[in-house]
Amino acid sequence: MVLRGRKVTLRAIEESDLELLKELLNDPEIESTVVGRSFPVSSYQQKKWFEKNGGSTDELLRLIIETEKDGAVGMVCLGEFDWINRVAHRSDIKILSSKVTDSGIAIDAMITLLGYGFVELNLNRIEGSAFTYNKRADALNKYLGFEVEGIKRQAVYKNGKYRDLYMLAILKEDFLKRNGKRFSDINI
Repeated sequence: MVLRGRKVTLRAIEESDLELLKELLNDPEIESTVVGRSFPVSSYQQKKWFEKNGGSTDELLRLIIETEKDGAVGMVCLGEFDWINRVAHRSDIKILSSKVTDSGIAIDAMITLLGYGFVELNLNRIEGSAFTYNKRADALNKYLGFEVEGIKRQAVYKNGKYRDLYMLAILKEDFLKRNGKRFSDINI
């Protein structure tokens, strides 16, 4: 199964994507903006990870972002599923900007992922976090309709400083109100 947006296809990770994933993990610009910590990854380590996990696990759905024009350009994740309360956590969206020739890829990828979460998985709430200094993430989250529910002060040590995090969430009803027109175009 693949998830199709207006500009992107979200699909399972294939072994042929390992070089892209290694680039995403080793890119210092991407690393500086994502919550959490990555260590440098070799081709050998990436292959061993793929052999063990196959890309996704029961707790974390990892999908490749692909465009017709540029091919595989990034990855998006949804995980930490709480099936009783119908909640999940949206993890990183990572896109190699050097591979993208079309704008709006991140928006379309996120709308497609959220649509899948809310419609197909019947989630009621999707949470996330972002550094308060990450203006691109802030603009994307506002566009998508995520609400800031709080700030975790000095929650993550990144780039030599303790950094604050926005704690974000979007509800299914708010997503459908805000993105209904675009959402109706998504073919899940």
